Parts: sequence; C-alpha cells; structure tokens
Amino acid sequence: MDTQGLRARADELMGQFERMRSGLGDLQQKLRAVSATVASDDGLVKATVGPRGQVIRVEFDPRIYRRPNSKELSTTVTETIRRATEKAMAEVEELCRPFVPDSQFQAYMEHDLEGIFRQLDRDLTGDEDR
Repeated sequence: MDTQGLRARADELMGQFERMRSGLGDLQQKLRAVSATVASDDGLVKATVGPRGQVIRVEFDPRIYRRPNSKELSTTVTETIRRATEKAMAEVEELCRPFVPDSQFQAYMEHDLEGIFRQLDRDLTGDEDR
C-alpha cells in the first residue's frame, strides 16, 4: 500500500474512531437498558432477560399447575429463556452496528479476538490473503 493509500486508510480509521467515541456514552446507556420478554407458545411461561441474556424474571401463569409435568416445564422454561436471549441479542447487535465496520461486526459480536486482529492486519497491509 502506498503512502497516499495509508493516509486515506488512517483518515478512515480516525473517522470511525471519532464516531465511536462521540456516541459511546449514549450507546452504553442504551445497552444497559436492553431487555427482552418472551412468552412460551402456550402462554404459561414468560421470561425476561437483560442485554447479555441474563435472566431477570420468570413468570408462571397459575394454570401451569393443572398439568404438573416437571420435564415439560423445564423444557418450556429453557426454550422461552433462549428465545428471549435471542431477542435481546438482536437488539444489542442493532445498537452496536453503527459503531463497528461490517467487515469486523460478526467477530466483535462473537468476541473473536483472532478474527478482529486478522481483519485489522488485512486492513493495514492491504493483503486479503492474511
């Protein structure tokens, strides 16, 4: 990559950095506020999770006690929490997307440091085979 190309890439990276820095406080506040609530298909279980999928609340409809089946209940609770987590993570991804380049987005969301550094190396050297 020539000097002019390196300068253009450095300017692009600085622009990304400035955008990220200027919106970081607002992003953090929005991320902390993320929660998702999902009801089971039968409506007897409701799960609420936070931005990292942590369980905040599980609610049971009183009708659930008419069919005492612990295995079925366990499966329903697990599936409902999984769906709530997917919903919360989709919201987190949507909030973060403007701050991370498309080429690195999936690696960031999966906490794939090797992928992040591999992409940075490609960006800096211009070598797509790296």
